[in-house]
Amino acid sequence: MNNNKKTIVDVRTPGEFMGGHVAGSINIPLQELPKRIDELKALPQPITLCCASGNRSGQATTFLQSFGIKYENGGSWMTVNYNYQTA
Repeated sequence: MNNNKKTIVDVRTPGEFMGGHVAGSINIPLQELPKRIDELKALPQPITLCCASGNRSGQATTFLQSFGIKYENGGSWMTVNYNYQTA
């Protein structure tokens, strides 16, 4: 995964995000996705989604698919962070 040319959206809560996240990632909690869809559409795509374990980011992919947004489920933010650092 080459995240250097992708937008990383972390769908965890703001508190979880503040506890650690991928540098340069954007925090849009899962429950806020519906009201921030225009913001998501405006982001450079494909969007790499991450969370704590991959569960919430998986839910987010299902939601974004219905809006034609290009995405990938990166799973855990720590995995995305590792892949981002080694890319």
